Amino acid sequence: MTATDHVAGQAAGTFDVAAIRADFPILARTARGKPLVYLDSGATSHKPLQVLDAEREFYIRHNAAAHRGAHLLGEEATDAYEGARARVAAFIGAEPGEIVFTKSATEAINLVAYAMSNAATAGPEAERFRVGPGDEVLVTEMEHHANLVPWQQLCQRTGATLRWFGVTADGRLDLSNAAELINDRTRVVAVTHQSNVTGTVPPVGEISALAHARGALVVADGAQSVPHRPVDVATLGPDFLAFSSHKMLGPSGIGVLWGRRALLAAMPPFVTGGSMIEMVRMEGSTFLPPPERFEAGVPAAAQAVGLAAACEYLDALGMPAVAAHEEELTALALGALSGIPGVRVLGTLSTQDRGGAVSFTVDGIHPHDVGQVLDDQGIAVRTGHHCAWPLHRALGAQSSTRATFYVYNTPDEVDALADGVRQAQKFFA
Repeated sequence: MTATDHVAGQAAGTFDVAAIRADFPILARTARGKPLVYLDSGATSHKPLQVLDAEREFYIRHNAAAHRGAHLLGEEATDAYEGARARVAAFIGAEPGEIVFTKSATEAINLVAYAMSNAATAGPEAERFRVGPGDEVLVTEMEHHANLVPWQQLCQRTGATLRWFGVTADGRLDLSNAAELINDRTRVVAVTHQSNVTGTVPPVGEISALAHARGALVVADGAQSVPHRPVDVATLGPDFLAFSSHKMLGPSGIGVLWGRRALLAAMPPFVTGGSMIEMVRMEGSTFLPPPERFEAGVPAAAQAVGLAAACEYLDALGMPAVAAHEEELTALALGALSGIPGVRVLGTLSTQDRGGAVSFTVDGIHPHDVGQVLDDQGIAVRTGHHCAWPLHRALGAQSSTRATFYVYNTPDEVDALADGVRQAQKFFA
């Protein structure tokens, strides 16, 4: 059954998880002699046959350096690469020229941060990106390190001051001092669109409106939102959005930066070299317009094709249906885990403005030990601080165990998770 075949099921009001799972051969394997229960899609998702086949087909029939050769394979590779750009753009309601392919969401965010550093020596068109002493960069306490450390480094390079929103006791973003934090000195606001620890979905639109009123740019981390819920950049609000292929059923090694066309046109490059140049002389060089300006080197065409196939697959399922399925699983997990004595779920127990990341602690048992017991049962989860150390500190947890859900997970797997936690309690009693 193909992704398109699933659409009939969605139209009938069902989400055929059994048919979806059949598209993921890895889910048929065992782990530690038990059926694999994969609850770590927040770290990386599995890939359906449709994505694997698309990437393989590119290598078998069209492999060449896109935007390079004048021969037939070069033309086909270029068409496939630019076709993938258009497909990814459509997935988030963007124009193809607003899509920059990177190696990851992390690199996409760094691209913007380094462009702001490079603006100091760029032309007058880059004025809006210049940051220096007296300017402020605003982040949040719930960020993944990928949307925190680049801004810390930008402040170190430029002399700007880093400030941040705190979080409430239930893991929501504390906007009570937004009028103070977003001010005339604010040059950029970086905010996650969905926490990878608590699943919290901050009001990116509201934050963007406040920032734009003060002339600040907004960079949103969509690594945990774009794979799991409908996202339309035309209405979301930020100026830039970063996300990764490997978290949304696509290949590893490719990510996306969406940016407003006018801003991309004014932004200086981060990585320079082949493919992004307009004219090169020994005395200096000029650069192509975006998106090519930000894609130095031979493009990852096969990975882009795979990402496009992932977008096709998810669109066939229907992103509202994907979000509803995950909300159901999240509600089950929140109820099951919070009902176990000694288990504390980090963040809110409500599914309102919340995605499918459920992190928890177990009294008297280190998260790594919880994860080991679950692994012995064939259940794959994430343990540690999940690249979000400051958020764990704010919530009074050194680390946690995290389960994340996706299109191929089932209610039975939620039950297996809860049973596994109880097994861990018995083991360490």
